[in-house]
Amino acid sequence: MKKIDLEILDVSHSGTSSGAYAMVLVEKNGNRRLPIIIGPSVAQAIAIELENMKPSRPLTHDLFKTSLTTFGLSVEEVFIYKYEEGVFFSKLIITDGSKTIEIDARSSDAVAIALRFRAPIRCAEAILDSMGISPGDAANEEVESDFDNDDDFDEGGEIVFESDMGDFEKSEENNEKDLVDLRKKLEIAIENEDYESAAQIQKSIEKIESKK
Repeated sequence: MKKIDLEILDVSHSGTSSGAYAMVLVEKNGNRRLPIIIGPSVAQAIAIELENMKPSRPLTHDLFKTSLTTFGLSVEEVFIYKYEEGVFFSKLIITDGSKTIEIDARSSDAVAIALRFRAPIRCAEAILDSMGISPGDAANEEVESDFDNDDDFDEGGEIVFESDMGDFEKSEENNEKDLVDLRKKLEIAIENEDYESAAQIQKSIEKIESKK
């Protein structure tokens, strides 16, 4: 069974399901994309790792990593091997250096764990052939239109809190003050373990810094 290497392109709110998020995987050295609907808690866990944030207390996926490494185990790869009745089936390939075992896992959890181990994410070529979408095709346009249904999200699919909209509109001379305020908000959000808000505040900081 041929495997295709994937990487995370985006994690954004899905307009099709209340409270759900869409994780979009894209093939390396290609443009086919694989959207997977995931829950908010796993979306948060993925966003935290992508943004290199350190929670005050370990999340479930962090605990899983610590448990494996404590016993000399590591994740060699994540493999999305089957799609059936609307569900993607994945497995963790775990090794101790001499032998490997396979553990069944939800695709969202598997990806969150792969990020923490810097392990490759792969899928069966047949899945990408049948379920993958390419920019510009009809299926992709339909998916993109679903992402745009929620007014709380900007054109890039990133969460925008109404109370923070001014952070993107203020003049350049206020950038330093904005950054100070946002960094304080970030510290408070992390301290309160509100990692979803923290991820969005971090994006706001990065947007302002990119304009400097």
